[in-house]
Amino acid sequence: MKIRITAIRKASYPDLMVKYENPIEHTCDVLEGQEWISIDGRCPEGMCPSAWGSMREFVEALVRGEGNFYDGWMKNPNSAMISCNDGFRPVSFYIEVI
Repeated sequence: MKIRITAIRKASYPDLMVKYENPIEHTCDVLEGQEWISIDGRCPEGMCPSAWGSMREFVEALVRGEGNFYDGWMKNPNSAMISCNDGFRPVSFYIEVI
């Protein structure tokens, strides 16, 4: 089974970065609109490992035919909206069965 993962929105919180984050040279490379395909619940090539860790359980559940998370949370029961765990520049990902 195939699951499409689409980066829908990338937020940025510069005030939090200034207050809490050490300066770093390389940050998130994900672009809004970027897509990946997970086949049989495997991590797609090029997917950020941290982002994958945030969504893996949902992708695996969709592959198993599960869905309708949280009793009707999503309009499409075979999908989920998951954000990565970067508190300074989180990315929201839409995952769906295709």
